[in-house]
Amino acid sequence: MLGAIIGDIVGSVYEFNNYRAKDFQPFFHPKVFFTDDTVCTIAVAEALVSGTEPSASLREWGRRYWDNGGWGQRFALWIASDDMGPYNSFGNGAAMRVSAAGILARSVDEAIALSDRVTEVTHNHPEGMRGAAATAVAIHLARSGVSVSDIRQTISQQFGYDLAPTVDQIRPDYRYNERSQDTVPQALICAFEAANFEDAIRNAISIGGDSDTIAAIAGSVAEALFGIGDEIATQGVVISAAGNACSAPCTV
Repeated sequence: MLGAIIGDIVGSVYEFNNYRAKDFQPFFHPKVFFTDDTVCTIAVAEALVSGTEPSASLREWGRRYWDNGGWGQRFALWIASDDMGPYNSFGNGAAMRVSAAGILARSVDEAIALSDRVTEVTHNHPEGMRGAAATAVAIHLARSGVSVSDIRQTISQQFGYDLAPTVDQIRPDYRYNERSQDTVPQALICAFEAANFEDAIRNAISIGGDSDTIAAIAGSVAEALFGIGDEIATQGVVISAAGNACSAPCTV
């Protein structure tokens, strides 16, 4: 789950100021911060671990960090309402927050079931459900030791995503959008093509678009594939605890 949070943090400064290369320095920009992606990831994890109703957990965490900003317009309305139901969203917000489902699942079927449970409260459009489930399954398979090539094949066959393009092929023409069907496949490719966790995040930032969310999705899968180095993990924890820019110079 820390992989998603670190992806969100690293991508936070590039969402509306895309950097289309992998050589950005430092890895953690001095102005990074955690966004709604991190808040929702923690809310979903709490719901799954404690048995809390997902909608209640998402609303409680969303209201607690309301001023953090970054909320989608309809999701913000949903957070503020006590009784608004799912609103048929096909946005990528469900996929960026779902990593706990992949971590806790003991089978592919359970990964999908857990994903559906925490997704259907808002993103009940088939594309929203598909993006979250594909991400959860990829995490579960990676944690189970399945090879990248086999995970790629499973996700393509089961969820119908075209995962053949490379990062270099995606980058030149990729444009900002928040649709699950146009961000989840690209984020998964960024993880599958990487040599390690840091490389996956650099891939995600380099294609542009919705950088924090793409990096959060890629980071959640990359953590399961590669783990996270101690230095990057420690800095991610420090920043997420501080809630804003690095409390010390970010040299990673």
